[in-house]
Amino acid sequence: MSATAEKKTHEFQAEVTQLLKLMVHSLYSNQEIFLRELISNASDACDKLRFQALSDDSLLGDDPDLKIRIDFNKKKLTITDNGIGMNAEQIVEHLGTIAKSGTKEFFHSLTGDQAKDSQMIGQFGVGFYSSFIVADKVTVTSRAAGESADQAVIWESDGQGSYTLEETTKDTRGTEITLHLNKEAAKEFLEEFRIRNIVKTYSDHIGFPIEMKASEGDNKGEWQTVNKVSALWTLQKKDISKEEYKEFYKHIAHDFEDPQDWIHNHVEGKQSYISLFYIPKRAPFDLMERDKRHGIKLYVKRVFIMDDAEHLMPTWLRFVRGLVDSDDLPLNVSREILQGNKLIDTIRAASVKKILGMLERMAKKNPQEYAEFWKNFGHVLKEGPVEDFKNRDQILRLLRFSSTHEDNAVPTVTLDEYVERMQEKQDKIYYIAAENFNAAKNNPALGIFREKGIEVLLMYERVDEWMMSHISEFDGKHFQSATSTELDLGDLAGKEEKQAQEKVEEQHKGLVERMKEVLGDDVNEVKVSSRLTDAPSCIVQGAYDMSMHMQKILKTAGHDMPSGKPTLEINVDHALVKRLNNEKDDDRFADWVRLLFEQAVLAEGGELGDPYAFVERLNKMLSELSNAGESGRIIVE
Repeated sequence: MSATAEKKTHEFQAEVTQLLKLMVHSLYSNQEIFLRELISNASDACDKLRFQALSDDSLLGDDPDLKIRIDFNKKKLTITDNGIGMNAEQIVEHLGTIAKSGTKEFFHSLTGDQAKDSQMIGQFGVGFYSSFIVADKVTVTSRAAGESADQAVIWESDGQGSYTLEETTKDTRGTEITLHLNKEAAKEFLEEFRIRNIVKTYSDHIGFPIEMKASEGDNKGEWQTVNKVSALWTLQKKDISKEEYKEFYKHIAHDFEDPQDWIHNHVEGKQSYISLFYIPKRAPFDLMERDKRHGIKLYVKRVFIMDDAEHLMPTWLRFVRGLVDSDDLPLNVSREILQGNKLIDTIRAASVKKILGMLERMAKKNPQEYAEFWKNFGHVLKEGPVEDFKNRDQILRLLRFSSTHEDNAVPTVTLDEYVERMQEKQDKIYYIAAENFNAAKNNPALGIFREKGIEVLLMYERVDEWMMSHISEFDGKHFQSATSTELDLGDLAGKEEKQAQEKVEEQHKGLVERMKEVLGDDVNEVKVSSRLTDAPSCIVQGAYDMSMHMQKILKTAGHDMPSGKPTLEINVDHALVKRLNNEKDDDRFADWVRLLFEQAVLAEGGELGDPYAFVERLNKMLSELSNAGESGRIIVE
C-alpha cells in the first residue's frame, strides 16, 4: 500500500473526545476486552458481507472464504478481516462521530464512579474506541466491498482529539486495524499465548475462522484457526457452559457485563428455528426510547440477515437481547417480507411466551434476582398489559407495586397477593396514581381507606396512569382509583354509614352551593367528602378524566391539553371548613374557598394557573390570622 493523496486532519466529534477519555480511565483494569470488541466488529463486517452477497455474489470476488486474522510483532498488533469494509464517508461516520440518539443522555447518566461508568460505556456499544486503552496510536485501513483497489482509505489517530484521513490503495477488500502498543503495560498483548488465551476466552464462539500464524512445528509461519468456528446457538444446551453463554451475550449485545438470565430453545417440527434470548443485568441508558429497536438479530440457516428485527419482539420487551435462527425463511428475506409473515408471527408469539415463562420462574425461585430485574425493567414491562391483550393476565401477575400495607417505596406487592389480602366484603382493587411515592402515600383521599384498613396500591411512575386507563379488572376484580368521583366502597360501607353521609350532605347543601358559586367554572362540582378524615379538601376526577399529574406530564411534553374540570371534595369535620360555615364576609369566604381549592390542586400534583395570586392570598390569610390571634379573637370553632 502507498499513499496517493494528501493527508487531511479532522477533529473528533466532542462526544467522541469525551468518550475516549472515559474509556481509557474507566476500563483500564479490564484491558483485554479491546481484542474481544475488535474481533466482534470484524465478525459483524463478515456477517454483513455474507448477507449482501446473497443478492450480489460479485462482492465476494475471488475471495469467498470470510475470515479474521490476528498478527503481531514487537510493537504492533493487527486485526484484519475480509468483510464488508468501509469507504471514506463510512469510516468518518463510524470512527469519527457517535451517530446515536440519546448521546447526551448517556453522558449525563455517567456518575464518575469508574466501575459503574465502565458498565455504562459497554452498554453504549462503542467497542472500537476501546483500542485506545492499550494503544497510543491506531491505524485503520479499509476498502469497501465492490470498490476498486485505489478507493481505499487510511484513518489514523492517537485518541487525543483529532484523526487524519488519506486515500490509499489496498489489494483486498475489508478492514485492517493496527494498534501501536508502545505503552509498557500493553506489551503483554504482543505475546502469542496471551492473545490465544483471550480469543479462546472471549471469542471462541465466533462463526468465522480466527487465524493466527503458527509459531512452531512443521507448520510454523502458516495461518491456522484458533477458535471453534461454530455458531454457539446451534449447539445443544448441555454442550454449552455458563461462561460460554455469558461471553456470547457480551458479543451480541456489546455489553461488558454478564447477563442476568437467558433462555435457549431448539424448535423442530412443521417449523424449525432456534432462539437464544438474554435479560441484561442493568437497563441501557436509552431504554425509554420506544423507537430504538436494537435487541434481536435474525439469522436464516446460520446466515446473519438483519439486526434490530423489530418483528421478532414486541416493544414492551425491547430490553431483551438475543437472536432467532430460522430454517424455513428464505435467505433473501426482507423487512417487507417479515411484515405479516405467519412464520414470524408464530416465532414472535412463542418467543414472548418463553420470556414470560423465564420471568415467572425467576420471580418464584429467586425473588431477590427478580426484584433487581423489576428495578431495571419493570416500568417497561408495564407497557405489556396494554399492548398485548393475549398475554395480559400473565403479564399482570409479573407486575410489582407499593401499597399502603407495605409502606415501602420499593415495589414488592403482586396483584395475587393483593387479592388474597382483600377484606371479606371487598370487591374492588383500589389504587392511587401520583407524581412520586410520598405524594401517593400521603394523598388526603386515602383517609377513609386507612381508617377502614383497606389496602390501596400506590402507583407513581409515568406509565402507571396510562396503563390503568386500559385495564379494567384482574382475577374478576375491577380496578378503581381512590381519587375517582365514583368511589364505591360497596359493602365495606354499612347502611347506617351511607345514611349518615346523606344526612351530612343535606345539612351542608347551602355551604356547597356557596362554594361552587365562588369557584365557578374552575370545578365541575363541590361535594361533601366521604373519604377525607384529616385533610380539609381534595381534588377527585371522573372515571374517564385524566389526573392533574398526567395532564402536567403531557403539557411538559408539548401536548395541548383541554382544561378539564375536577371535583372539589370538602371535609366538613375539619376546622377550616367549619370556619366557612360561620364566615359572613363574602370576600374573606371567597379567599378561604380559593385557598382550599388551590392547596388540593397542589396536593394532587396539579399546577396553579396563577401561583403568585395563591401566594399573595395565603400571605394575606396568615397575616389576618396572626393579627386576630394577637388581639385575642377566636379564629376557629
